[in-house]
Amino acid sequence: MLLQKEREDVVKYCKMLITHGLTKGTGGNISIFNRDKELFAISPSGIDYFETEAEDVVIMDLSGQIVDGKRKPSSEHELHRIFYKKRKDINAVVHTHSVYSTVLAVLREELPASSYLVAYAGGPNVRCAEYVSFGTKELAQVTYRAMEGRNAALMANHGLVAGGCDILNAFNIAEQIEECAKVYVKARAIGSPVLLDDKEMFKMVDIFNNSYGQKKKKTEIE
Repeated sequence: MLLQKEREDVVKYCKMLITHGLTKGTGGNISIFNRDKELFAISPSGIDYFETEAEDVVIMDLSGQIVDGKRKPSSEHELHRIFYKKRKDINAVVHTHSVYSTVLAVLREELPASSYLVAYAGGPNVRCAEYVSFGTKELAQVTYRAMEGRNAALMANHGLVAGGCDILNAFNIAEQIEECAKVYVKARAIGSPVLLDDKEMFKMVDIFNNSYGQKKKKTEIE
């Protein structure tokens, strides 16, 4: 099976969208890019995540053509493809309909530096892209612009997108940003959140990028 590992991981993390409370039903989508083969595995459209099998995952190339798979790809495949074409640092994309991120997106507001964990997005804030209809190239373009210099962006009246060097990191960013959005929205309900300044946030970005977490041993690197 072409890109079997990537397909299996797409299935695994799509189920985690539900179990981790990042979406409902068949909302959201996930993809993983194999940079050597210049192909990406993306979740199929409209299939229950707990009924999805590895063979249901669709393989596409960077021109947007289906290379392998019997299913229709996610309607948001353009959103995923644009990052693989233009961002060398992104090899996995997670799109969620998580509640608190979507609350801010409905307000057309960014997520500011309400927590040092916002730095997981690669900067002092998570911008909100302008509204465009789902499943379009135009949506991919405005979201890409909102995510320049960042690892995450809000999508107006829609949800959240996050990208990372691999699926573990992309999913972690999506989860951390949703938690930050939750705290920020609740804090605003009872007062005015105190925000961290840019100097502190870029310090956190540097820490997250260079010295936080566990480093793989050479024998562990694939």
